[in-house]
Amino acid sequence: MANTLESRMMQAADEKLSKEQAQSPSAGAVSIRKARPGDIPRMQEIFAIARDFMARSGNPNQWGPDYPGEQGGKVIATFVLRGGEDPTYKVIYDGKWLDKGPYATIHRIASDLSRKGILHLAVQFALRSYSSLRIDTHRDNAVMRSAVLREGFRYCGIIRCWNGSERLAYQYICKPSTDCKES
Repeated sequence: MANTLESRMMQAADEKLSKEQAQSPSAGAVSIRKARPGDIPRMQEIFAIARDFMARSGNPNQWGPDYPGEQGGKVIATFVLRGGEDPTYKVIYDGKWLDKGPYATIHRIASDLSRKGILHLAVQFALRSYSSLRIDTHRDNAVMRSAVLREGFRYCGIIRCWNGSERLAYQYICKPSTDCKES
């Protein structure tokens, strides 16, 4: 059957949700808020869906079966926005960061696949508070690598996670006239 769930998920992952669609009531309203303890069971379900999707799309090694472990409306996605210096980003190999200024990092982005454009929404949310963003992903995660580049991030080099595994690292610096936070 040509229209399998996996092909639909790959198609959804390859399509970018425009800013207008993300804000359109007809596209289904999405709000971003800090997670609460009651969200943990749903977040664990979302991570399980994301792990399965990554494994079926050629990235079986990035998140193990128990990742990320216990984490401190209807929840459809989750991500971590970490302001300030990320220790795993202090050293970068085979490249360099676009600048040395302050930044925030997006980590652990995952969704239940019911909505397209979650990375776009997360980036737009982050840009309300930060003008420089960094993100990394596993080399096998072709879907995320493609989405990160579509969002305007630039490849910078390789970083090592706390456990020593390599990740491809990217940075986004907003252009003052178009997409920065309001001063």
